[in-house]
Amino acid sequence: MPHLAQFDTPRGPARIDTDLPVGPPVSLLVLGHGAGGSVDAPDLLALRDTACAAGVLVARMTQPYRVAGRRAPAPAPHLDEAWTAALTVLRNRHPDVPLLVGGRSSGARVACRTARTVGAVGVVALAFPLHPPGRPERSRADELATGLPTLVVNGDRDPFGVPTAGGPVEVVVRRGERHDLRQDPSGVAGAVLAWLRDRRWAR
Repeated sequence: MPHLAQFDTPRGPARIDTDLPVGPPVSLLVLGHGAGGSVDAPDLLALRDTACAAGVLVARMTQPYRVAGRRAPAPAPHLDEAWTAALTVLRNRHPDVPLLVGGRSSGARVACRTARTVGAVGVVALAFPLHPPGRPERSRADELATGLPTLVVNGDRDPFGVPTAGGPVEVVVRRGERHDLRQDPSGVAGAVLAWLRDRRWAR
């Protein structure tokens, strides 16, 4: 069972669901949810289960607007501020393992924007929304340019687009998947685990 904790951020109460691995953790992976979704999205749960089984301590952070029961996301600076506060709490609790940040969709964007600030060593971006649907000219590719090892997992039918690999950014494209990555969550988690193991961030 996960350990649940609610705590205050500058943008209101947030929640962290923490799942411990068997044995000493190899790394800490903190995940954020999509704009209107939750930390119980199928891909996030599959990644939690797979990563925990491989020695990763997994924490899923629920943004204050979702804790308050709202579906419409807060402005990006508010999301980043609350996320950074959560990472400060988690870092203080688990200071001795490498920190990885990530999430799905909006949560992936937040993780990318703040990765350097919070001291992460890598980023996991599920269903990264490269642009609004039908608006490829409004690319968000610059958010992926953290300079850190980054894994993007997107579906080839995602209306938000698929980022291009380059430099430290690796891209795994899942055939037949759309933005929700619901067809094969375990396959998504397996792709992330292989990437983590290549970098010795998982057993």
